[in-house]
Amino acid sequence: MTLAGSIKVRFAPSPTGYLHIGNARSALLNHLFALQAGGRVLLRIDDTDRERSREHFRDAIIEDLAWLGVVPDEMADQSKRKDRHDAAVERLKAAGRLYPAYETPDELDRRRKRQLARGQPPIYDRAALGMSDADRAALEAAGRRPHWRFRLDGRSVGWNDLVRGPQTVDTASLSDPVLVREDGTFLYTLPSVVDDIELGITHVIRGEDHVTNTGVQIEIFEALGGPVPTFGHHNLLASTSGEAMSKRLGSLSLRGFRHDGYEPMTIASLAVLVGSSEDLRAYPTLAALAEHVDLAHVSTSTAMFDPHDFETLNARLLHDMPWAEAEPRLRAVGAGFDDAVAGPAFWLAVRQNLRLFSDAKLWFEVVSGDIIPAVEAEDRAFLDAARDVLPAEPWDDTTWSTWTERVKAATGRKGKALFMPLRRALTGLDHGPELKALLPLIGLRKTSARLS
Repeated sequence: MTLAGSIKVRFAPSPTGYLHIGNARSALLNHLFALQAGGRVLLRIDDTDRERSREHFRDAIIEDLAWLGVVPDEMADQSKRKDRHDAAVERLKAAGRLYPAYETPDELDRRRKRQLARGQPPIYDRAALGMSDADRAALEAAGRRPHWRFRLDGRSVGWNDLVRGPQTVDTASLSDPVLVREDGTFLYTLPSVVDDIELGITHVIRGEDHVTNTGVQIEIFEALGGPVPTFGHHNLLASTSGEAMSKRLGSLSLRGFRHDGYEPMTIASLAVLVGSSEDLRAYPTLAALAEHVDLAHVSTSTAMFDPHDFETLNARLLHDMPWAEAEPRLRAVGAGFDDAVAGPAFWLAVRQNLRLFSDAKLWFEVVSGDIIPAVEAEDRAFLDAARDVLPAEPWDDTTWSTWTERVKAATGRKGKALFMPLRRALTGLDHGPELKALLPLIGLRKTSARLS
């Protein structure tokens, strides 16, 4: 049994695009699993596809994960471990588990069509295993280069999945997978297994689209003599429209959420909790979120989310944000926030009306800037009367009720006919925070000027 302190997980993206919310789900589930167990996280950049891998995507992956709060304990680039992958290939060849095959894609396609026409499963028939040395030499002399297939045992491979419970894959129903292409480059499967073994990965937590791969990979783990990690396959994310995530198209990318001003814990909370038995809410920290994550409670059905949930959760997170957390961020939003007005009273007054943190700047302008009052012609005399009965300073949270009682007595107005013209004159808007909280922040001088 693995001791908690020795648990090590990995998140292994390829640097071929920006991370999206679906990638964040895998990254966070690994991070939170390690956090719960006191384990370690490896960020492995799977950059063996040199044609599509880009350095700026690699940098973006690290940056976007850090924005979420996922800072790995270790990092590794697969492209720098080619000698280890080459050595594993030679070991598999020597053991008779990796064999050369020479069929072209067209030949394989025609063969699959014939099998289907005969009612046979369209799996590779291992014709290459029956070739003689002379046959292979003749093909190579004609310019053919082999790809290399892993010879499966053709048995029932089982494991106890952290999410899905007992699982089995019958490798007899699968084609022997190609691990090495004709040009000598590797497909995903071989480097992944070699690196998991040599970098000490104890738990592999990834999307359910890898379930069948796991049966194959377990056979490769065993053929290489490495320990087989514990696997967990979580469900995938899709929007309520049924559209799946697309990394290359940037659909709901983490970079996009950052640009739009969403809180990282909004994205983290939704990415992890949707499609589980937990209530969907935004937690303030990853440590708090970790207390509500259990892989055994993750559904095996596709996790459907409504894009509007991001905005709802983000607003709720801001509504509960304490002043101590908001203060340094207010200072960083823009010029003017170092003014004494933007203090605890300001934050408590406006936070319930924020959708994004940047919305606070609007309310700071309302409180301390030079706004254009919204005044209807029929309210001109009413506002003059209201100005005439303004209380003297100092003002506090009782000033609004004191003043409006005076205005009611002086004008006979009440309800919306009283409150809405005052709000529009004082803020330029017909909605917003409670005026009993804003009025002391606006102050007597600005209030009198706006009523004029």
